[in-house]
Amino acid sequence: MFDVLSGGILGSIFGGLFRMAPEVLKYFDKKNERLHELNMFARQCELETLRGQMKLAEIGAQREAAIDVGVMDAFQSAIEQQATMVKAAGGWAASLSASVRPVVTYWVLFVWSFIHVWFAWNAYVAGAPPMEVFKMMISPDFSALLAGTINYWFLDRTLKQRGL
Repeated sequence: MFDVLSGGILGSIFGGLFRMAPEVLKYFDKKNERLHELNMFARQCELETLRGQMKLAEIGAQREAAIDVGVMDAFQSAIEQQATMVKAAGGWAASLSASVRPVVTYWVLFVWSFIHVWFAWNAYVAGAPPMEVFKMMISPDFSALLAGTINYWFLDRTLKQRGL
């Protein structure tokens, strides 16, 4: 009986299995290869997305730089225009024109400072801790006003010295 099985049927079964084995291995190999290519495509898509974001950021930075250059040009033009007007006016009109900005600056800083001192005195009389009063006095509005005034006067001179 073993001879019958070993002759034709068993040989056919083993032959069929050994013939199918490479095809099964090819199937799994192709499946892994497709999965690998899918992963590589996903990575390439991520890379292209990052490249696009970087390009947009670069374009945005160039646009902001161009705007900054335009603002500085407009600032320079305004300074030159004011200087031309003052020279053209001559005499007492030029002196009056030249005194407007400093007088307005002193007046605004004086009024703002007076209000702050008055507020601090009332808070002290009411018994508020000095550190809390100081923190309330140095508000964002006051800081912006002070910084803007200092920048206006000192930055204006610095830009004039540099020829901007």
